[in-house]
Amino acid sequence: MLCVSLMPVSTEEALGGLAEAARAGGDLAEIRLDSMREFDLARLLAAPPCPVIITFRPRRDGGLYDGPEGPRLEALRQAARLGARYIDVEHDSLAALGDVPPARVIASYHNHERTPPDLADIYARLAATGAAVVKVAVLARHILDAVPVLRLLRGARRPTIALSMGPRGVITRILAPKFGGFLTYAGAGGGREAAPGHISAREMRDLYRADRIGRETRVYGVMADPVGHSLSPRIHNAAFAETGLDAVYLPLWVEGDPAAFVRAMREFEFSGYSVTIPHKQAVMAACDEIEPLARRIGAVNTIQRRADGSLFGTNTDWTAGLASIEAVVGAGWLAGKRALVVGAGGVGRAMAFALRERRAAVTLADVDEARAGALAAEAGAQVVPIAEIERGGAGEPPRGGWNMLLNCTPVGMHPKVDATPVPHEVLRPGMVVYDAVYNPLETRLLREAREAGCRTVAGIDHFVRQAVEQFQLWTGRPAPAETMRRVVVEALR
Repeated sequence: MLCVSLMPVSTEEALGGLAEAARAGGDLAEIRLDSMREFDLARLLAAPPCPVIITFRPRRDGGLYDGPEGPRLEALRQAARLGARYIDVEHDSLAALGDVPPARVIASYHNHERTPPDLADIYARLAATGAAVVKVAVLARHILDAVPVLRLLRGARRPTIALSMGPRGVITRILAPKFGGFLTYAGAGGGREAAPGHISAREMRDLYRADRIGRETRVYGVMADPVGHSLSPRIHNAAFAETGLDAVYLPLWVEGDPAAFVRAMREFEFSGYSVTIPHKQAVMAACDEIEPLARRIGAVNTIQRRADGSLFGTNTDWTAGLASIEAVVGAGWLAGKRALVVGAGGVGRAMAFALRERRAAVTLADVDEARAGALAAEAGAQVVPIAEIERGGAGEPPRGGWNMLLNCTPVGMHPKVDATPVPHEVLRPGMVVYDAVYNPLETRLLREAREAGCRTVAGIDHFVRQAVEQFQLWTGRPAPAETMRRVVVEALR
């Protein structure tokens, strides 16, 4: 079930919020009395458009109420008498509350500072109270803090709400239905969220299709640090919806070692991952098998869980990048051409090897000259100091000008849209300019290249193509490529 949590300031605002929660598809709505200057419980509970949970959270548990206990508990008792479907009561207030039929009690524990190591013991004590529903809400300081929370849900033998608060714990909110959660919370939207990490009710329904997630739902996601900017959840969830697949795709904010995260998630049987900045190389340590060219490239952007549980790593960046370029220049054009690749990270590695596969001559530049040198030695390329490019000195290399310039860095990505990886002096008429950045649709580099008479290859072409290849690898079905592209374009306008 989806519960929309409301933080109104008045009875009138609460009534409007209840109506909006029902329109947004909420199965229940939570009214937080502690956010309200005044409230009329009789009006709120007379004929609500959806069942109501009444919560009156004290400041000691992360709420806004700092008055005496007596009036707070009496308000909860009154809500029970007036027909609230549930009242949410802190674990240390249950004894003082007393018997409150006919309402059903949610016995809750909150920790806004961390995920305690004895979370299972805390849950067991709550379950022993006999409350109708047990709830634990703890702060995730790292995405791995979601592991004990998901374990609680998966092993629960009574109605349980368990979630990790904060942006690093978002996966517990979305996956609660898969692992048997009694309900999951969503925000009302408009900036008045009741807890850190809330996703709006409409996004939960429309983007993640949370109302359709069940135990058989297959789980995918994109690993990044940070991950909030990624459009991968939009493109893949739209593809799953279009094809009617029982699957969901999550944003995974993975800080530190991505291989450790992948290993920790094995017990939950995630079906596949996209991998992006900065994890494409380090994540390889978690793969059981790596496609040979991806191993040569030294970067993986796609992981597939096979039927036997093994993890297969591959790279769709190089094929998507080549297809995007050849759609502009034609097949066979790259042979013998001179390409300057700026950036020796995951995308740069993929494109350097891809260009060498097409017999192009490659020169690399990176702020990390040692990284560029190492890649050049592996791929059979040359190196030019990044400072020379920044001065405009890379426009006329030995034996003729560059035929191609490829930006394989995040320079120019939203929100720093005024940045560019090279000065305009490097650009020459007839040059082909490729930019891996897809947000915005036209970067400063591409705009200046077009004005200079260059042919351009936009990052959105690469992004959609690599996602199409991922979808087909994971599902064995043709991808709805037009839908996937449309979703990205609409998101960026």
